[in-house]
Amino acid sequence: MRVLLAAVLLAGAAVAAAPQARVQVNAGAITAAGFPATLGEYGFFRDGARQIPAAGVTPYRVQTPLWSDGAEKLRFVFVPAGKQARAQGDGLLDLPVGSALIKTFKLDGRLIETRVLLHRADGWLALPYQWNAEQTEAKLVLAGARFPAKTPAGQPISYAIPNKNQCKECHASGGAVTPLGPKARNLPAAWLTAFHKSGRLDAVPQVARRVPLWEDRAKVPVADAARGYLDANCAHCHNPRGAASNSGLFLDWEQADPVALGIGKRPVAAGRGSGGLAFDIAPGDPDTSILYHRMASLEGGVSMPEVGRDSVDPDGLAVVAEWIRGMKQ
Repeated sequence: MRVLLAAVLLAGAAVAAAPQARVQVNAGAITAAGFPATLGEYGFFRDGARQIPAAGVTPYRVQTPLWSDGAEKLRFVFVPAGKQARAQGDGLLDLPVGSALIKTFKLDGRLIETRVLLHRADGWLALPYQWNAEQTEAKLVLAGARFPAKTPAGQPISYAIPNKNQCKECHASGGAVTPLGPKARNLPAAWLTAFHKSGRLDAVPQVARRVPLWEDRAKVPVADAARGYLDANCAHCHNPRGAASNSGLFLDWEQADPVALGIGKRPVAAGRGSGGLAFDIAPGDPDTSILYHRMASLEGGVSMPEVGRDSVDPDGLAVVAEWIRGMKQ
């Protein structure tokens, strides 16, 4: 994992530092009306099968990622020539119109899907693309797709590519589609510095407290590891402007109110998902905590997150359990 991290950061720094004189991306496909039928129409990659980005497309990683059945994820950002993203403190980079975020999923060494977020004049648009068996192209699947697959641990799953409307379920904030991943607090400091030096970011964001690297979770305070995991996996809905705002359970990284985090809080809108348990988080006891119960479940109407997984993340579950277990009762 350390070797992979170093490779991603070095690649990101190298691409971010490259001049922007020749951009091969089809900018019109990003900003024009309509939905391109294939991923290749955008020109994001010089070699799609090997995920080698075109000029002007920068690879990046996040400190703590969203769990998606153990799929490997390759992330890229495109900012049009002559424009800059703007730093917004710890929060999301403000990417200008014409920008794109690209995320490719791999399982068992094969490209499965690529999701794109396109910043058009009327806002962000999310579109899913499914790779063909030959690994030569990915086609638009507005209705989504489902097919049998296996996790890296060998567990059989029914893998789901979300449909266009399901993309909105996670990416909705205040009623508008919004990027989730590229928050300054969840991006490596070295990458942000390189992105700024390349001219694509107006300033290096001042981050008060960075989300820890997920692979360092055993070396950092367990509360930081657990909170970073919940921020990446749950807070896109569980925040005051998200789809789960009516729950009163807010799991964003900045949250400082113990009750809003669920500690000693009785459920408001969990329904049968509560499993008959009394508190979102019961200090000292993960097994009687609704949050842990729902993370550990795969049952429809109980499982959390509701979409995007068909298996339980054992590492995420273990970190959250340790965090809850260490709380004073």
